[in-house]
Amino acid sequence: MSIAAVLIVKNEAEHLRACLETLGWVDEIVVVDAGSDDATCAIAREFTDHVVVEDDWQGFGMQRQRAQTLVVSDWILMIDADERVSPALRASVQAAVGEGMPAIYTVSRLSWCFGAYIRHSGWYPDRVARLYPRGRAGYNDALVHEKLENPQALPVRPLQGDLLHYTYRDLRHYLEKSAHYAQAWAEQRAARGKRGNLAAGIGHGIGCFLRMYLLKAGFLDGRQGLLLALLSAHSTFAKYADLWVRTRTAPPPEDGAAGR
Repeated sequence: MSIAAVLIVKNEAEHLRACLETLGWVDEIVVVDAGSDDATCAIAREFTDHVVVEDDWQGFGMQRQRAQTLVVSDWILMIDADERVSPALRASVQAAVGEGMPAIYTVSRLSWCFGAYIRHSGWYPDRVARLYPRGRAGYNDALVHEKLENPQALPVRPLQGDLLHYTYRDLRHYLEKSAHYAQAWAEQRAARGKRGNLAAGIGHGIGCFLRMYLLKAGFLDGRQGLLLALLSAHSTFAKYADLWVRTRTAPPPEDGAAGR
């Protein structure tokens, strides 16, 4: 049974080569680029001829849908450019596919963040569904936080070994990605008719901190755990604040009367 590694990317020149170097064992690599203006596509073409540019961005879910339709192999392994397949995970993927039993397989992601691997804080094992038989499962069309759907009720099984995740370069990168996700989340909620509430944002933010740092033992991750809990609380509040601004605040007067 053949395996395709599938990536959706944009401006990932910093990470992409290291990622693709851990995928030399697959039968097919498909890269869908969202309009990079760096060397992402050139690097991708060093490893595969199957590089497609789809720059009319419609969200993560739609981009993954596009990518999976380009696959001809029997199995799809969905990977992000800032991830690396460990040798143990590679062996587990090959063994699972070799069994020939249709199933959805989850992987555990081990994230490197702010100078340390995060093994608590609710970040590990952070199981995500990434390996599935082509045509038997697929991604929804969510703008962000897309999910792999299982319409045929295939069994869901865990793989052994870690998917190493090099998630943030620095604090600025974290804040930029957080702002992007908050915007997409708020847009999605507003489109469904939801309205924002600052009190809810405060409550969810505090709850996020307590859950990560205490209930999920983030304190065992040291200073990185404390920083992540604080940043996650801020990001949670920002989502609700963005939704509140979109749905509860008035636009400026068109005649500029307030300025006179």
